[in-house]
Amino acid sequence: MGLWSIPGGRIEPGESDDEAVVREVREETGLEVTCGPLLGAVDRPGLVIRDYQAFITGGAVVAGDDAAAARWATPAEVEALDAAGELTAQLLATLRSWSVLPPVGDS
Repeated sequence: MGLWSIPGGRIEPGESDDEAVVREVREETGLEVTCGPLLGAVDRPGLVIRDYQAFITGGAVVAGDDAAAARWATPAEVEALDAAGELTAQLLATLRSWSVLPPVGDS
């Protein structure tokens, strides 16, 4: 709560990862997407978080049911949010380790 992150949520019973990605992104951002390849996974106590690339097919960015705001951010803006303590813990480092964001100074 009160920190920036990326869309996510639980997989509903009988739902595939692809279906959950499409649903969660729509609910949290207003965007219609297709699910791309797995970017990486992180183990947290009691759960495994899997993040996928998504390809926008429609919609417009708006905050959804469990987000106070939604926005696009450049790599430099993400660095600034992290430096200000406004990102979820380890998000920037994790995205960099998966080569989703460039290393420090390359943005």
